[in-house]
Amino acid sequence: MRVLPFVLLVPLAGSVASTSETALRPDRTIHLFDGKSLAAFYTWLVDDHRQDPLRVFSVVDQVDGAPAIRISGERWGGLVTRDAYRDYRLVVEFRWGLLTWGERKNAARDSGVLIHGQGEDGNTGKDFNGAWMRSVEAQIIEGGVGDIILVAGYEKDGTRLTPHLAAKAGRDRDGEAVFDPRAEPREFDRGRLNWYGRDVDWQDRLGFRGRDDVESPYGGWTRLEVIADGDRVTNIVNGRPVTNRDALKNPECLDYYEKILPELQRS
Repeated sequence: MRVLPFVLLVPLAGSVASTSETALRPDRTIHLFDGKSLAAFYTWLVDDHRQDPLRVFSVVDQVDGAPAIRISGERWGGLVTRDAYRDYRLVVEFRWGLLTWGERKNAARDSGVLIHGQGEDGNTGKDFNGAWMRSVEAQIIEGGVGDIILVAGYEKDGTRLTPHLAAKAGRDRDGEAVFDPRAEPREFDRGRLNWYGRDVDWQDRLGFRGRDDVESPYGGWTRLEVIADGDRVTNIVNGRPVTNRDALKNPECLDYYEKILPELQRS
């Protein structure tokens, strides 16, 4: 899928029996983006919910010679797949645009792919007017593409739940958790797991690029693959595995394009 940044949310509730039983396990490549429409998705935006009056999400005919999804980033929210999936390889290519907005106007360009989405739309807000739902995020942010973020969400009774995961992780100079395949597994019930090469001097500023970043330089297309295989998830950036969740226990203010190849492939 080629996209000009956004948040894509793939419902996949491994711990919720009804969703798990009905989730599709691809036996062939599924092109979520057909190059013409957003038919495989619905939109979700803070306040507007399933309406998109500002056309935050749209399809453009030609970006570098191919159709793409444009996400303006003017409002908080995302594209959500209409179907739930399990055991797949999700492929997304993205390229940053020029515009940034609001509180992140001068901050690092920021988006993400959220998988294992659970619960009601907007449940990251207690009033169910949040931007997303409870999920595990493959982060897309300048300097941090491939980070893992555990996104908490609320149940209707007000209970706040957070996904849990186990991953091999160490600590960087500043004490932040960093993926390290040589380390012992640790359990996480909140926060972020940085990809193995994230710059320890990362700054939340527009255009930041770390010394060892794997993502393509500004203006180029970056390929992100998220492999969900049972209770294991791996993030691959431009062909290089950057984070791996050994076991699962239980986008945003910018202008960008995603060459929505979204492809879902058998894992």
